This record gives sequence, structure tokens and C-alpha cells, in this order.
Amino acid sequence: MTTDNSRRRIVITGMGVVSAAGVGAANLWAAAKSGGSCIRELKLARPYTGRIKIAAQVPEFDPARYIEAALLPYCDPFTQFSIVAADEAVAQAGFAGKDIGGPRTAVVIGTGIGGATTIDETSYGEYAEGKRPDTLSVPRLIPSAAPTTLGMRYGAKGPTFALASACSSATQAIGEAFEMLRAGRADRAIAGGAEACVTNGGMRAWEALRVLTPDLCRPFSAKRNGMTLGEGAAVFVLETLESAQARGATPLCELAGYGTTSDAFDPLRADVDGPARCMRLALESAGLEPSAVDYLNAHGTATYANDITESEAMRVVFGDRPPPVSSTKPIHGHALGASGGLELSVTINALREQLAPPTINFLEPDPKCPVDAIPNAARKMRIRVALSNSFAFGGINATLAVRAL
Repeated sequence: MTTDNSRRRIVITGMGVVSAAGVGAANLWAAAKSGGSCIRELKLARPYTGRIKIAAQVPEFDPARYIEAALLPYCDPFTQFSIVAADEAVAQAGFAGKDIGGPRTAVVIGTGIGGATTIDETSYGEYAEGKRPDTLSVPRLIPSAAPTTLGMRYGAKGPTFALASACSSATQAIGEAFEMLRAGRADRAIAGGAEACVTNGGMRAWEALRVLTPDLCRPFSAKRNGMTLGEGAAVFVLETLESAQARGATPLCELAGYGTTSDAFDPLRADVDGPARCMRLALESAGLEPSAVDYLNAHGTATYANDITESEAMRVVFGDRPPPVSSTKPIHGHALGASGGLELSVTINALREQLAPPTINFLEPDPKCPVDAIPNAARKMRIRVALSNSFAFGGINATLAVRAL
């Protein structure tokens, strides 16, 4: 272990994804860079009479293909997604089974809700059908089900916990794992986010907020009218550069910095100061100036006020010409606690391929969002440093900085 933990360099050596593009990080990246939306007709187990008929759901997902029969009864879909994404990440990082585990391996998984499907089904069974809850309902629905299941799967005995901060959950989970490694509290971490909230009750609740678009998600564009609910998981293997080099692993990128702040302002409305401070803290953590940032993956929900606030925050940090920015939520939906992980996966691939994904469905610039939103078509460009933003209800902000090695 290095004696100066503040100088420990942290790298990402594996990543895995389950998204509306299917299973695998490569599938999500293929959709993102081509501008192929994965938002489809809403499919639910019970009839749905709401107004919004679209969502970004994981297509044709059969958990039995990936997860042992003995484990499945304990797993809500959000845990299932976590397992599949983590298995991909661990394999890419070059670990077999429990080789990644031990007392110096942490597990941190973010989720906005946890076992939403189990909650929805149990509630419907109780109130509408008079059915007795399944014996394993509680182990399935608790948010800590995902990280503890992964901990047991890989023999990880270091700090293990769930982190719930709404739409910033995955980004904070990855960032807090990064801080643990940098501080010397662990040498490796399995970190990310998962959500499976496209349920009857979930859709009703989000409709009530009047933030869902009935047609197309258009971040930063004129005539934008809201977001599309999504689901999935993204999980990453973090380790010290020293550890990766010692075992001959090839890092995907350096996780260079992390910032997190609270607006302490409003339950629903964002403030400019909190997101701006968050981005600045991530840059300070990475030892970078704003001018070093080549690309920014935005929170970009396509709700009217959020995009204006995020644009203003970027201009506070970067001046009159922020770096090119895109929101990939029109591709994979807004997966709440998993979104930051899905977007970090896209950001890492953008860094590796030197290709910034587009903000699709863009009609024309909104003067209140004066940013270069990379409209409709991917852009080949030099990307050495990139940021990924996540800003949540309640004013919880999180930003990650990644750097090419």
C-alpha cells in the first residue's frame, strides 16, 4: 500500500451493463453512438390505463439464463440486473469467481427505490387480491439486497452497503467507492447502480409529477416536454492503478475525480450553485482545470427547468463556452438510481473511441440552454478528460471525472 493515500490513482478495469439496449455494455454503446433510441411501447404484467404508453424497459430479459435457480427466489429484478451487470464487469476485469473478493474488496450499489417490483406486486396482492405476501418479499425488496448478494457472490468482505440518493445514487455509489480506495480503506470495489421501477405503481406516480413525455425525450432542445422512465443496471470494478498493474490488467480509464454537493434548496427544483460546486469539486479532486474537460455527459432530463439550470451551472464552471455536451437519456431512458452508471459506461466508451454520442430528437436550440448539445449525430473529437453529471430530487448532486490513460 502506498504511504500517501491521497495520491493513489484509481482505475476502472471492468464494466457491465443491463439496459433497454439489452445485456452488455457494448449493446448500450452501440445504441448511444448510433443514436438508436431504445424507448418502446410500455409492457406491464397488469393492464395500465395511464396516459404515458412508453418506457425504456430491458427487452426479453430472462434471469434464469444468467442466475442460478437456487438464488433467483431472493432476487427482485433490480438485484437480477445487478448480478448480470456485475458478472460482466468482473469477467472483463479478469477475475474468476471469488478471486476478486476478500476483506479489502468493497461493494457499493446505488438505487433510488430498491425492490420496486416486489413492493408493487406485494401491495397489489394484499389490497386487490387478498393474497398473503411471499415469504421472501422483505429480502427481495430491501435496497441492500443488491450489494449484499454481490458480496456473497464474489466473497467481498470489505465495506458493503446500498446508497439511495434518487437519480444521483449510482454516481454517488461509484464516487464513494472511489474515495474509499483513495483513502486506503479498500483496494478494490464493485460499484454501480440498479433500478427496476417500471411498474404500474411507478408509472402512475411519475405521471402524477407531470414530468414524463408522451412521445420523444429532447434534452436541451426547444419544445422539450419531459423524460422517459427507464430501468437497468451498470456495475464497475474499481481498483488502484498499482493493483491493476501488478496483476497485468489493462484499465479502461482512470477514475480521476469525484464531487458531491447538496443544494439544500427545494424538494423538486434544482439550484445553479449546487451543481456548479459539484463539478468544481470533481475537477479539484482530479487536479484538473475546467479547460481540461473535452466532453460532458449531462444529467439532461429534458424537463424544462432542469436543462436550463444545468446549462447555467455549466456556464458558471466553464464560462461562455462549455465543452460539448450530450444527454443519452433519450437512448436508455431515465433509469433513476441506475442512470449515472449507464451514463458513466457511455462516457468511458466515448473516451476510449474518441467519439461523443449525440443528443437525439433535438429540434432547435433553446436560447435558455446555450450549450453545444451535439445534436442528433455523433461527433468524432479528441476526448482526454470527460465529466458525467447526476443531479437528483432533493438537490443531491454528484459528478465523476474520467481520464484516458
